[in-house]
Amino acid sequence: MTTDPPVVAAARAWIGTPYLHGASRRGAGCDCLGLVRGLWREIHGPEPVPVPPYTPDWSEPQGEERLWEACARLLPPGRGGVGDLLLFRIRPGAVAKHLGLQSRAGDVPAFIHAHSGAGVVESPLSAPWAARIVARFDLQHGSAPAWRP
Repeated sequence: MTTDPPVVAAARAWIGTPYLHGASRRGAGCDCLGLVRGLWREIHGPEPVPVPPYTPDWSEPQGEERLWEACARLLPPGRGGVGDLLLFRIRPGAVAKHLGLQSRAGDVPAFIHAHSGAGVVESPLSAPWAARIVARFDLQHGSAPAWRP
């Protein structure tokens, strides 16, 4: 029997947290970025940089991959399985801006994410979701010293 990485156990404690855009507090509310911010604080301590307020269409008008670039500055590449932070592109041609944490592999892969209208949930990493993954990062082993402004 395998044990979940600590980041997955921490993420499961967030399940049931309501969706609240821009928030990052377990049990009180978060969005997908807020879930990752909260997990960072639980695993690594204080966030390395302040996250400014952002709108739901954040970086879309400019076509900038701000979230992808920020993840790449903070985190090493993912290991290709459970515990990876997943970055999704929801629509073809749109910027990547949804995050989740892979929680299971094998025949029934799954991921934990904050979803508007549902809060933090564990969802199947179905073929349509898997096809939207554009990058994987190692949240468990990321560290603030990796930050490069």
